[in-house]
Amino acid sequence: MVDLIRDYLPWLLSLITLWSIVLAGHGQPGAWLLGAANQVLWMIWIVASASWGLMPLTVALGAVYLRNHFKQG
Repeated sequence: MVDLIRDYLPWLLSLITLWSIVLAGHGQPGAWLLGAANQVLWMIWIVASASWGLMPLTVALGAVYLRNHFKQG
């Protein structure tokens, strides 16, 4: 199971990241929350793949997504 997460989850997460940014650019209300939720999935991938160097980026992006969500509303 860890191999599946490590090998294939980044493809899905990359698509979700791009989709959330496109939605945000169109002013869709849930876009920033989608991006924040996606960061949780990225954290799962980081743990499964032991790619610890990406954790600071993921935490920072999650904070930015949440900030933008609350600032938008």
